[in-house]
Order: sequence, then C-alpha cells, then structure tokens
Amino acid sequence: MKLALRNIQKSFGSNHVLKGIDLDVDEHEVVCLIGPSGCGKSTLLRTINLLERIDEGTIHLDGELVSGPGVDANAVRQRIGIVFQSFNLFPHMTVLKNLTLGPIKASGVSRAEAEARAIELLERFGLGDKVDEYPDRLSGGQQQRAAIVRALVGDPEVLLLDEITSALDPELVGEVLSVIRELASRGLTMILATHEMGFARDVANRVVFLDAGRVVERGPPAQVLGTPTQPRTQQFLRRVIEGGRL
Repeated sequence: MKLALRNIQKSFGSNHVLKGIDLDVDEHEVVCLIGPSGCGKSTLLRTINLLERIDEGTIHLDGELVSGPGVDANAVRQRIGIVFQSFNLFPHMTVLKNLTLGPIKASGVSRAEAEARAIELLERFGLGDKVDEYPDRLSGGQQQRAAIVRALVGDPEVLLLDEITSALDPELVGEVLSVIRELASRGLTMILATHEMGFARDVANRVVFLDAGRVVERGPPAQVLGTPTQPRTQQFLRRVIEGGRL
C-alpha cells in the first residue's frame, strides 16, 4: 500500500492554501506534518480524506486514483480514516453507538460484528468500562481515545490525525499519545499534523515541515528536527525550542 500525492493545489477564494504539495507515504510509515499555524497541515489532511476537494493534482492509494470527478468519497473514507482535534462525538449517543454508526450505516457491517470490533478496541485502549457512557461523562483524553477508536473500527489502511492533542489539558496529552505509539508499533500507516515536536521525534519515520502551503523540508526526525538545512525550518525550530516544546 502506498499513498501518493502529486501537485496538490487548494484555494479558498483568494487564499491559496496548498501550493503544489508532493508527498509519498509507504505502508506502515508514520509521517508527521509540522509547521506554523495556518501553513496548510489540516487542509492537506482534509484533502487526502476528500473532505475538501482539491483544485489541481492527484491522490493515489495503492495505485488507484482516489481523487477527482466520479470517485466514491465514502468508499475512499472507509480506507482513509481521520480523527479531528475536536473529537466530534455525537453527544446524544453512547460511546458504543458513536463507534458503530459508521460501519453499520455506511459500510453495511452487521450490528453484531461492528459492536464486537468496537468493544475489542475499547478494551484494548482502556475504555472497556465506557461502552454505555455518553461523551459528556468522559474526560477530554477519554473522548479523544474514543474518537481514535471510532476511526479504527472500520479498519482503515491509512489513519490521518489532525492536531489531536491541541484541545486537551496538558495532563491528558500523554494518554492520547500512548495510543498513537501503540498504533505505530503495530504498523498502522499514519499521517499526523502535530505541534508535539518531541512526540514527532520519537514516533515518526519522517517529518515534513510545511510553511505557507509548501513543503520546505522533509526527512528523518533526527535530520529535520536536529540538523535542518533550510533557513525557514531553522527559524521555526528556534522558536519551538525557545517555547520549551522540543
């Protein structure tokens, strides 16, 4: 399995957000997108998942074109899951119903199969006792873990994670990052937009630095975060270090 992005262009009115992004992600690889707020990280993830239509370029998954006219977006989203920073759990549904709604309604999975898969994953990530709880009875960290499990129930080939710790209290960040480490250790292909530089250094196979809608630098974490070659990357990381985030 390989995800290949070529010349991804995206504008919102006169705001040119993505300016020719090229990116390859191999099976079992973890790629962290870093960069200043507004650089295009979240928009890039949303285009990969087809939540935003690209203006130009192509997206291929395992050699198959998954962007452009005529593509079944729901079928693509079953293969490419996404988790947002704001959890997006339905407040009127229990955790179990939140997790099984998509597979049952969109994928035609039987209720029994969807529930068995959801319960297995909830147990695995320390939420086995929250099956019948409602989201407002969970901590922020628990809600985010439930949101990650929801994306995993459909068994995606690629998981996109958009600043999933930015809405959490600092003391809850660790429990969510431990879930991502677990998924990485099991070989799940992931692309993460993150401000957690230390985490990117520890878990990523590659780090990609974006600025103003372009890829400025990419490479192994030790190179990009430790000895960056581009002046803009160096400037960004100096500010990160000054802020105590690396």
